[in-house]
Amino acid sequence: MKALKSYGIAVIIILIVGAWFSTGIVLQGGKGPADSEFTVVSAIESEGGPITDIVDASGYAIHAHEQEGVNDPALSIAERNKLIAANSGALRVVRVKSFNLQPMKLEVTLRGHTEAKASLAATVETSDIVASVAVREGQSVEEGDLICTLEGGTRQASVNQSGAAVKQAEAALLKAQTDYNTNKALRQKGLASENSRDIFSANLRAAESGLEAAQVGLKNRVDELENTEIRAGLSGVVQGPIVEVGTLLNFGGSCAKIIQLDPMVFVGAVPQLRISLVKLGVPAKIRTINGQNSEGVVTFVSVSSDPATRTFAIEIEFPNADGLIFDGLTAEALVDMGNVPAHLLPQSILTLDADGVLGVKAVQDQKVVFYPLDILADTRQGVWVAGLPLSVDLIVRGQEYVSKGQAVQARFAQ
Repeated sequence: MKALKSYGIAVIIILIVGAWFSTGIVLQGGKGPADSEFTVVSAIESEGGPITDIVDASGYAIHAHEQEGVNDPALSIAERNKLIAANSGALRVVRVKSFNLQPMKLEVTLRGHTEAKASLAATVETSDIVASVAVREGQSVEEGDLICTLEGGTRQASVNQSGAAVKQAEAALLKAQTDYNTNKALRQKGLASENSRDIFSANLRAAESGLEAAQVGLKNRVDELENTEIRAGLSGVVQGPIVEVGTLLNFGGSCAKIIQLDPMVFVGAVPQLRISLVKLGVPAKIRTINGQNSEGVVTFVSVSSDPATRTFAIEIEFPNADGLIFDGLTAEALVDMGNVPAHLLPQSILTLDADGVLGVKAVQDQKVVFYPLDILADTRQGVWVAGLPLSVDLIVRGQEYVSKGQAVQARFAQ
């Protein structure tokens, strides 16, 4: 029984090997499409033999490229398959799936840096020695807060003197006005000549001018005194260098620098292809290199490109109430430019035509149609493309084995 079992297994193996011999094809590279394929039997018996006779007698032998024109080395695989299908009268089966136009959210990532919207030096408008410093580096200040003071010198005395001059001018004006009124009353009674009016009128105008000059002088002396107190011109954070007590500051010198951190500005560049989509007021999300996030809007778009990069400068203003985003940080801005109509396709169905153009193959009226594509975005969900009809049946399986214009049998993929 064991012998019979062994003989039976051997017979099955021989049948399997025989079937493979009868149908097997060997591919050998370097000989071109016409001579690279031959059967296993021909590889064993190059000039015929008993195995060849048995296989031929069985009727299962495959003779590669027996159909006319299939051996043409200029044909591609898809063209040879199409020719074989045409000669045999059978249509190749492909799997298709319907894809519809849908809105694609167009977001552009820009790289740039954060920048303080404003920075202002606390400068002096007079000259003198620094008497005190009221702030330290890194301190937050509000507009109008005291930064430093200068020695007053004789400024207070000048204010007092100018004040006294104003009082004298006021008294002189009062006397001139009284004299003019008295002269007027006398002229009305005929007790004074009409020519006397000019004298009293000139004295009155001179007194008025004297008071005005005295008031201007007082204001200048007061301003000079107030200029010894240097105050913040905006709200922000104090930055160095901070002046030291005893330093002589001349007109235009600085006690400290104040940087405004709220709001902040993202400064970046927009490529030429996207510049037409960027508008003022478009929302954007800001993320700094240290992980800080904020949201803002586009407040400036340059109308002139950088000659070196051919990009357009853009500024996005965003709030920074807590002051966690600093000036000069590397950052990215995700700008929301609205929606555009497009198709979302799996990457696996993209293919190339005979000229190397990227696109997809579709079935229309049972024939293969090729659509070249423009790639809009590559995402985890697929590829967003433009260039397809509103609704189209695309080949999702078998697209590499058919060519443009070939008749096929389309079946919808499950």
